[in-house]
Amino acid sequence: MFEKLFSKKNNKSEEIFAYASGTFVKIEDVPDPVFSEKSMGEGVAILPVDGQILAPADGEIILIAPTKHALALKTTLGEEILIHIGLETVNLGGQGINAFVKVGDKVLKGQKIIEIDLDFIKKNASSTVIPLVITNSEENRFDFQWENVREVKAGETKLFKATLK
Repeated sequence: MFEKLFSKKNNKSEEIFAYASGTFVKIEDVPDPVFSEKSMGEGVAILPVDGQILAPADGEIILIAPTKHALALKTTLGEEILIHIGLETVNLGGQGINAFVKVGDKVLKGQKIIEIDLDFIKKNASSTVIPLVITNSEENRFDFQWENVREVKAGETKLFKATLK
């Protein structure tokens, strides 16, 4: 009993949900070494079946690339999450991508943040896979519990739980 009262262990955690509907892809299987080798951090990816991109957790938008191919949010737990729309999409100059948020906006899990023209991305990018990377995972502040999922539904399927160490 006293252990619970005087323990310094921090049990703050949050769940991260699917930001797109489709097929779950391990980050190691993303066909781009920047993601698959975890150069930017731990993460997951989704091969989308539609163009809806939702906030994976509550947080604040901290970055939107000028070409709208990537955006980042800082979650309430402090994770910095980058969502990268497809591969080689920076070359599209924002075409086929419509952002519904701006830097500084507070978002809630499941809120629509981006809509993509999936057919346009399929025709004009090397892949439609959408990696999600925790860019500050190398700080070793979080423990991750990854879910074993295959098909995911945006806003509903839990991808992982992060707990502060």
